[in-house]
Order: sequence, then structure tokens, then C-alpha cells
Amino acid sequence: MRVETVEIGAVTIRYRQTGRPGGPPVVLLHGGSSSATTWDRLAGELAAAGRRVIAADLRGHGGSSRMATYPLTGYCEDVIGLLDALALDSVALVGHSLGAYAASLVAQSHPSRVARLVLEEIPAPSRDASSKHELSMRRLLLPALAVLALRRGCDWRAVTSAIRQLRLPDPEWWDRLAAVTAPTLIVSGGRRSHVSPQRLAEVARTVRDGRLVTIPVGHRVHSVSPERFQSVVVPFLTSAEAS
Repeated sequence: MRVETVEIGAVTIRYRQTGRPGGPPVVLLHGGSSSATTWDRLAGELAAAGRRVIAADLRGHGGSSRMATYPLTGYCEDVIGLLDALALDSVALVGHSLGAYAASLVAQSHPSRVARLVLEEIPAPSRDASSKHELSMRRLLLPALAVLALRRGCDWRAVTSAIRQLRLPDPEWWDRLAAVTAPTLIVSGGRRSHVSPQRLAEVARTVRDGRLVTIPVGHRVHSVSPERFQSVVVPFLTSAEAS
């Protein structure tokens, strides 16, 4: 596993790379308060399947830059900048939570650059503009998240800022799902997660070529149940149609 960095404007993005250099590329995006290391097990499986695997630290996390502000669109810009820097025209994108939301923005704004899309526990916003409170705070309390982020070496402002932004309804995000052309796998953690399974089912129905899989272990599916997660995700990414 090689650890490298790339400069994207004023942002430094650190990423981990493994697998076959000329293999079909897969980019992995972690969730809030995490880092690229969360994907090491999946990266190993994909590398063994002949993929080139790039796992990035999102801005504010791991070895990537800390910023004054963290607009959600910034994560999308960083991913596109990383693809440009590595001369990757089209990739498979896998994202968890905040990383899944960033991946969705890339697939919406640059559909030709996403060959396959995996959205694990994506915190999809409400499509109802009259809604004032969406993402449940009963389990995602901002102070607790801030402490967790600090313990993990992340910028707590990146985590709390993302939660606040994702709580806002965004009907336009739903409208932009029509632009996603990649076959898309939505992974739900079921009722044990704070992310609504019904909302994720709605995302799968809205995407042109969407499929929903439920692994009922809660929000951190790939960490809590890596074997089950990989048994679904690896074939989806390495099928003949994806090569």
C-alpha cells in the first residue's frame, strides 16, 4: 500500500494506492470522522481481483488539508481534482456516508467519469423543501461527533459542518439523480442505522439503474460486517460488464 499526496488548488489530498497499476480503477471515499484506512480490507480484495485501488482522505480528515470552511461541493471538487491529477478518465466510485454523498455529487455533475457507483448508507437529504429537520440527531449528536472526530485526528468542524448541511432539504439533489448514468448499488444498514432505509430505497428507485441491498448491521456496514459487504460489492465492481 503506497501513501501519496496530490495538490489540488489550495487543498492537499492524501491517498493510499494498491493493486494492479493498469487495472480498472476504483476510488474509495470514507465517511465523516474516518479516513482512507477504513477501506484497507476492501482494497485488498479489489487488488486481488486485478483492480487499481485509490482510497482518499477527504479534506479535514486523515492526512488531507484542514480548511476554514467545508462546503459539501468541496468534496466533489477534490475527487474530480484527484482523478485529473492521476489521469483517470473513468472510475468506479465507492463511498460511505459523507463519502457516499461526495460520490453522488461526482456522478451527478460528471456522469461520464463514473463507470460504477456504490453508495453505502448515503445520508440523502429530504426532497421536501418544507421539512426543517431531517437527519436524526438522537444518535448523531453533534457534540459527541466532535469528540469522536478529535479522537480520530479529524477536524471536528468538517464533521459537524457536514451534518448541518445534510440536514437541510435539497430537492435539487434529487432532481440531479436523473443525470447519474452509472449502474448504482445502494447499501443500507437497515433499521439499526440512523439513515432511513425507506429513504435509501427511494434513492435506488430514482437512479436510472439502481439496486438496493440491505445488510442489517447499522451505519458502518463495511466495518461491522466486512465479509457480507464484500460479498455484494466486489462482484458488483468486478463483473464482466464493469471491466
